[in-house]
Amino acid sequence: MVSLAFSPCPNDTFIFDAMVHGKIDTEGLSFDFRMEDVETLNHLAMEGAVDMVKVSYHGYLCIADKYLLLDSGSALGRGNGPLLISKKHHSVSELKDLLVAIPGEYTTAHLLLKVMAPGISRKKIMVFHQIEDAILKEEVDAGVIIHENRFTYQRKGLLKIADLGEYWENLTGLPVPLGGIVARKELGEEITGKLNRIMHRSVAYAMKNPEAVMDFVRQKAQEMEDEVMQKHIALYVNDFTLDLGEEGRKAVEKLIELTKPILEQGLHG
Repeated sequence: MVSLAFSPCPNDTFIFDAMVHGKIDTEGLSFDFRMEDVETLNHLAMEGAVDMVKVSYHGYLCIADKYLLLDSGSALGRGNGPLLISKKHHSVSELKDLLVAIPGEYTTAHLLLKVMAPGISRKKIMVFHQIEDAILKEEVDAGVIIHENRFTYQRKGLLKIADLGEYWENLTGLPVPLGGIVARKELGEEITGKLNRIMHRSVAYAMKNPEAVMDFVRQKAQEMEDEVMQKHIALYVNDFTLDLGEEGRKAVEKLIELTKPILEQGLHG
């Protein structure tokens, strides 16, 4: 039995449904799965508490010695990065003295914020879906949003200050590496090899048979509108999800290269 953890977000339930419900060949493996918020997933991986887990690429950089990055399952692409938003018109430079909500210490969103705006020091960690309301109630001055909140903030009257993904793409010319699937190296090459193939089959099944996995997606998406679910999946599930490929791997390497000084500063300061 392989312990598995991923988020209830539509892109994750979309790609994992076939695997956890036996709709594909799992090569004799079965899965005991749980669902958690992205930051909880990062901490589970850091604790080595699960065999296979979806993590932020920021989180992955902290556990790469213990976990193997799989070829399939990543949320990586163009035009789908985190957004920095507020209730009022602010420049990025003005935020250095204000309180900014982030969806987790080890999220890629936080790491990209550090890259783009290193002067922002006052931060409040919140579960991602609480950030919009916190801004509206003026509990925080601004916030970094991820996932389906990209599609909801404007209708709530909130304003975009910066697109962190766009900043990354202009800086590197590469797609934004948001999250990936990792497996514990201690499982051994035979099992991690199986998990790599199973993940690929599960993603391929979902992409070829989208309606066959949507019951699971809707069940876990709670009250999310169908249109938002579909937009969410379309934004975060793409060819890189099926296989990172050379360009996807290059994007991960560039993230490691550009953020190594930031991570080292965090460790020592």
